[in-house]
Amino acid sequence: MSSLPVAAVLPDILNALQNAPQILLSAPTGAGKSTWLPLQILQQANLGGRILLLEPRRLAARNVAQRLAELLGEKPGETVGYRMRAETCVGPNTQLEVVTEGILTRMIQHDPELAGVALVILDEFHERSLQADLALALLLDVQQGLRDDLKLLIMSATLDNSRLQQCLPQAPVISSEGRAFPVDRRYSPLSTHQRFDEAVAIAVANLLREESGSLLLFLPGVGEIQRVAQQLQERVASDVQLCPLYGALPLGEQRKAILPAQNGMRKVVLATNIAETSLTIEGIRLVVDCAQERVARFDVRTGLTRLVTQRISQASMIQRAGRAGRLEPGICLHLISAEQAERASTQSEPEILQSDLSGLLLDLLQWGCSDLNQLTWLDTPPVANIAAARTLLRQLNALDEQNRLTPTGQKMASLGNDPRFAAMLVNAKTADEQVTAARLTAILEEPPRGQDSDLRNAFSRRQENWQQRSGQLLKRLNSRGGEADFSLAAQLMAQAFPDRIARRRGLDGRYQLANGMGAMLNQDDPLTRYEWLLAPLLLQGSNTPDARILQAIPLDIDALAAQCPALLTQSDSVEWDETQGTLKAFRRTQIGKLVLKVQPLAKPSEDELHQAMLNGIRDKGLAVLNWSPQAQQFRTRLACAAKWLPELQWPEVSDNALLGALDRWLLPELHGVHSLRALKNIDVTRALQNLLDWNARIRLDSALPTHYTVPTGSQIAIRYDDENPPVLAVRMQEMFGEAQTPVIADGRVPLVLELLSPAQRPLQITRDLTAFWNGAYREVQKEMKGRYPKHVWPDSPADALPTRRTKKYQ
Repeated sequence: MSSLPVAAVLPDILNALQNAPQILLSAPTGAGKSTWLPLQILQQANLGGRILLLEPRRLAARNVAQRLAELLGEKPGETVGYRMRAETCVGPNTQLEVVTEGILTRMIQHDPELAGVALVILDEFHERSLQADLALALLLDVQQGLRDDLKLLIMSATLDNSRLQQCLPQAPVISSEGRAFPVDRRYSPLSTHQRFDEAVAIAVANLLREESGSLLLFLPGVGEIQRVAQQLQERVASDVQLCPLYGALPLGEQRKAILPAQNGMRKVVLATNIAETSLTIEGIRLVVDCAQERVARFDVRTGLTRLVTQRISQASMIQRAGRAGRLEPGICLHLISAEQAERASTQSEPEILQSDLSGLLLDLLQWGCSDLNQLTWLDTPPVANIAAARTLLRQLNALDEQNRLTPTGQKMASLGNDPRFAAMLVNAKTADEQVTAARLTAILEEPPRGQDSDLRNAFSRRQENWQQRSGQLLKRLNSRGGEADFSLAAQLMAQAFPDRIARRRGLDGRYQLANGMGAMLNQDDPLTRYEWLLAPLLLQGSNTPDARILQAIPLDIDALAAQCPALLTQSDSVEWDETQGTLKAFRRTQIGKLVLKVQPLAKPSEDELHQAMLNGIRDKGLAVLNWSPQAQQFRTRLACAAKWLPELQWPEVSDNALLGALDRWLLPELHGVHSLRALKNIDVTRALQNLLDWNARIRLDSALPTHYTVPTGSQIAIRYDDENPPVLAVRMQEMFGEAQTPVIADGRVPLVLELLSPAQRPLQITRDLTAFWNGAYREVQKEMKGRYPKHVWPDSPADALPTRRTKKYQ
């Protein structure tokens, strides 16, 4: 084993562990960094404590622990053990623990000092999973504030060293060579005239005919794995065994894909990107890479996650190609052109930039970090995703108005589950409720595959992994006894998924969710006969605005409303009866955007009616009011004042701002208003003046007057506009004697002069009256003398007397 490439840099690593708090190790696939190096550090570094080895995937964690234990001639649970969701295999003598990401975060939360731990190794860090980024941020905080003796080793085959070195400038970078087995990387784009699954199967079958050895095929997801496997069955020889490999596959089937092929047989492993990690798949000499992956992207607008198929990064291509050269020279066929591969992004996009961050935020608040900038991040969590996380946590009663954890939120955070599942578990009070909530959580964490969307059917099954996970959750809740009772499911899930209560809105399987979004079932799904559903598992489609319902239960909405009154909200609104000219007030009982009941308010008080009116205006918009030209101009003057005199505090007058401030400016004018006709008669100009105090009104009238006094003494209205300069339309003769362009807004804004003929038609538009008198006026004078001989057209208009009359009356 000492011939492994990473052995050459072991002295450098041991030296760095004595002298630096963080170390970066770049070691290609097959160098032995996961399956040999941790034991050498344990035996030779004399760190004086346990080692935690973080593996991002459960399958890899179990297999790495198994391999490390075998090297010691032991079984897992002795010197080497592992911890993952629903499974723990450690003993009193365990010195090296292989853990998955969520487990590491929980260990740090429960014991911030990580007592007895000397080193944490973050393996396969190039994957940049959400939990790995969080773990690094928390570990750096632990080093800085609690444990300056704690060591961190970050390693991967394709580290983004530039980013990591910016974040950890003092960390030494150690690079190891890979195995000496070359990999012939080939590029061949798929034919556009064939279906994807058929084209991939043909490429795989051709390579198997040309080359010896077993083959690893990378595909985006489970659907592609199943379709390509079906195509391959018709194209490969009888000595080829097809083995799928993906995260949701039962562990026995996953092991079958990893173990060597039987004597005389070859193996084709059809895998998702789960096989990019420290997983050793025995006997692989050939790799076919479709160069695609399926990633989850969180939509902050809908609160839902959608799956996107995209081209992988160059780092992932390197990882995949490396699988072919672990035991002997190999071949990797990338099913894209070399030019496309060169244009691919260098690294995969970090999960933290495109994920639901409610769980991360819950962890941070439990850690005592209310300001994300207090921690060191490779990529700072996006503001919009954090805002969406806060909204959800408030909805789950985990946060108060000051964004601090409530007692419920503290209990949720201590469980270490997804916040929605944690809310369901925490709200389960009786033993029966706890058993029911635990089983529901176990099923929803690893939902059944297939077309059956009725959660009742899964609930009735006794599946081993669900049973095991349920028992672990009950142990966390300190729950004893109790029986699972599906009749409790609706009220429990409603605590966790109130926004996913759904009401049928057609006969084609379409529903509306309480959050206002659409969702759908297949038209032939038996659940479509129910008007109300609760759909905890949804997937946002890429080709339709409606989310796909993956798991749901039917609801008795009246029973749920009685059991969970906190779900209900009441709102008063008004509806216009255009024929009678009256206002009718209603009280609506709703769950989110779904209306359960509408009741007329028989004799509402004036205050109730007025609030209902305001709600109606917010719903219908400001157009229901009678906006006279004077009101429009007053509103525009306020908008202009905010632009031209920004040093003063002017009220915002956008539609949203005015609708939000109706109580301030419109409500005082509603006294005695009980009908639509009376509402239409309200003087909106006077109402808008309620936005200003007396001094502000005086200031507005002086700086942005409604009229301008021209030399004849006439009061001419100024025409204000949101986007254009103010305009004064005035007959030219009335401006004689005015030498310069009039200005407003404390001299900052010149008026645009629209100089009119005696017939009130525009002769000239100018913002520089002096230049006009001295220039273009001469041409206007010549033409106007002939057309309007009875009017004066002086040679020096800036010095002439202004007039409203003809020569006869002067």
